[in-house]
Amino acid sequence: MKREPSLSLLLWVVAAGFFMQALDTTIVNTALPAMARSLGESPLRMQSVVIGYSLTMALFIPASGWIADRFGIRRVFLAAIAVFSLGSLLCALSQALWQLVAARVLQGAGGALLMPVGRLAVLRQVPRERFLAAMSFVTIPGLVGPLIGPTLGGWLTEAASWHWVFLINLPVGLIGAFAAARAMPSGRLAESPPFDLSGFGLLAVSMVTISIALDGLGEMGMRRATVLILLFMGLASLAGYWLHAARKAQPLFALSLFETNTFSVGLIGNLFARIGAGSMPFLIPLLLQVSLGYTPMQSGMMMIPTALAAIAAKRVAAGVIGRWGYRRVLVGNTLMVGAMIASFGLFSPEQPMWLRLVQLTVFGAVNSMQFSAMNTITLLDLRQEQKSSGNSLLSMVMMLSMSLGVAVAGALLAAFGDEYGAHDAAAAGGVAAGAGDTELAGAAVAAHSVATAAGHTLDAFHATFVCVGVITCASAWVFAQLAPVARDRVRGGEDASEPG
Repeated sequence: MKREPSLSLLLWVVAAGFFMQALDTTIVNTALPAMARSLGESPLRMQSVVIGYSLTMALFIPASGWIADRFGIRRVFLAAIAVFSLGSLLCALSQALWQLVAARVLQGAGGALLMPVGRLAVLRQVPRERFLAAMSFVTIPGLVGPLIGPTLGGWLTEAASWHWVFLINLPVGLIGAFAAARAMPSGRLAESPPFDLSGFGLLAVSMVTISIALDGLGEMGMRRATVLILLFMGLASLAGYWLHAARKAQPLFALSLFETNTFSVGLIGNLFARIGAGSMPFLIPLLLQVSLGYTPMQSGMMMIPTALAAIAAKRVAAGVIGRWGYRRVLVGNTLMVGAMIASFGLFSPEQPMWLRLVQLTVFGAVNSMQFSAMNTITLLDLRQEQKSSGNSLLSMVMMLSMSLGVAVAGALLAAFGDEYGAHDAAAAGGVAAGAGDTELAGAAVAAHSVATAAGHTLDAFHATFVCVGVITCASAWVFAQLAPVARDRVRGGEDASEPG
């Protein structure tokens, strides 16, 4: 008699996979300055460590369902754990930035399969009447992971070293693989549907070239001509996918999805609004450590109010949206999120601690409200046969926007850093010229450089926060385009919780 996998064990395995994948989206952020010192890099140019992971996640999400159908759920889930764990080990062994980024790409490839394949296993094994409760159980760790990531990453970096931010995944992966081998269904289809490889390739080229172009403005220091060429290639590939999908019978993502106003507005709004929110877990710990002298643990603990406020806001999101409607909440809340991001430009050594905590708490609450409203309105009006494809596209855009957010923030930080640094260098030259004596001039230049280095770095952070806040506020215009019929939805109290 064929053994049926234990549903309880299956849910725990999927929950652990969700937790591993989600934790690694934020756990590295508080460890970036320590990594930079160890690898001999500038902490302001470490964004590729975050981008490599989130961009790879975005790339592989659309293919996850087909891969599971083609090769079997159990086999793919075990392979995903193995690839994720191997990537984690290679991250810890990295001796140069390029090695760390390459290992993060490998880690992201494994992580991209954990969540959708795990969700598919639950969908196929859990009875319909228990599915909602089961999904609620397995998605809770996925929500908790990003919230505790900064604090856990800071503690591991201080208590041991940054390497343990990655090594912690190895025992979890080993236990998870053993349990998955016992609990996961095989789930292989006799005939898997054809995969739109051409469409996947066009979207992949578009996402990669645009991300490299934005990162090239910051960390890589590319010439503007190269950046423009990459941007053109990315946009051309995106247009190519649109033409391809219009002709193909079964494209990766059907263009008919965009005929639904709430989906098209919600998806585009997600992309641009999340650029600001996605860059905050990268920028805030970096600012606290580099410019304000916080330890990794202290910078991680500063994110706790944001996490607690986000959890609390989930409980009231449905009521707020039910009272005011999607359009008003999304337009007003987007402006509030942008304003709170810009307010982080007030961070300074002289600022009272209580004010920082208030800023982070308010940001956590309005950002959580934003995610709940954006995600729900995006999928709300899709037909049943469109929801799987629409959810996959939304998941891809969510990870892509996180990658783009860090790339944009890194580019702005590098640009403002160069700008303020050039001004300070010119000022230092003026001090030296006025000193007269050569030895005195050298001492004056050194003293002036030390005194201004921290100042111009903090100025660069301030300018970056303001620009990212303005970008976020501008995305409110997208949500103002909701069709009249959708503007006052949820008056009857539809669920506005963020889908797992």
